[in-house]
Amino acid sequence: MTTHANELAVVVRGLRKRYGDVTAVDGVDLGIRRGEVFGLLGPNGAGKSTTVEILQGNRARDAGEVSVLGADPAHGTRAWRSRVGIVWQDESAPAELTVRETVRHFARYYPRPRDPEEVIHLVGLEAKAGSRIKALSGGQRRRLDVALGVIGCPELLLLDEPTTGFDPAARRRFWDLIRKLSAEGTTIVLTTHYLEEAEALADRLAVVARGRVVAEGEPAGLRERYGTGATVAWTEPDGTGRTAHTDEPTRAVAELMRRFDGEIPGLRVTRPTLEDVYLRLTGQEDAR
Repeated sequence: MTTHANELAVVVRGLRKRYGDVTAVDGVDLGIRRGEVFGLLGPNGAGKSTTVEILQGNRARDAGEVSVLGADPAHGTRAWRSRVGIVWQDESAPAELTVRETVRHFARYYPRPRDPEEVIHLVGLEAKAGSRIKALSGGQRRRLDVALGVIGCPELLLLDEPTTGFDPAARRRFWDLIRKLSAEGTTIVLTTHYLEEAEALADRLAVVARGRVVAEGEPAGLRERYGTGATVAWTEPDGTGRTAHTDEPTRAVAELMRRFDGEIPGLRVTRPTLEDVYLRLTGQEDAR
């Protein structure tokens, strides 16, 4: 996270949105600092995508206050929109154009775009720059969507599950790009179902369930606050594996050391992961 740590790029207070009888967003409050990577986690239908759409100005809200880069997105001007980049879940590029033609075309929409060739390189599509979009794989099309999201050199980048369809190498390259943009001062809001991705990239996270923020904080802080105890595993002298769940793992290991008079065979101490915490907070613990 870069210097503007005390300035807020996004302020949301009491945000609400209904679709008929369904409440998608039910009183969400958020404060996202300039230059940070902020992750929105939650199951399908939790309200993440609706919140991102409202931040971008593509969805009207029913209630609440929203400020994005100092403006209400519901009344965002063309100049304001040029400062916000977005990568939707759905593809947006015309199938008949080549990668290079598409990136160059979108660059013309912005007053100070990045160099199109640089962006093509950043998303790893150099070898496909002359290929028509309809000939790309799903993962390559997703990388093109990311290119179109960053071509305008946005101050705020909204990413709605951007790495769906990426292979592991492409995902790691995307992570490098996000770290580069963050280091340059770009504020990034990321929704993802990949908990490893959220933990690797986000300075802070908000977990959303049933339209509400149920927890917020740094990844390590969420594990510490909402994780339940630790699991100590070891092997008995007869080869039997044993485990114990405890809130005092140090004491449990000390007792085992006394019993074994030294080294404990097969000793492992594991603490709750971010995935464990996420499943607990969203009421999906039985999904494991």
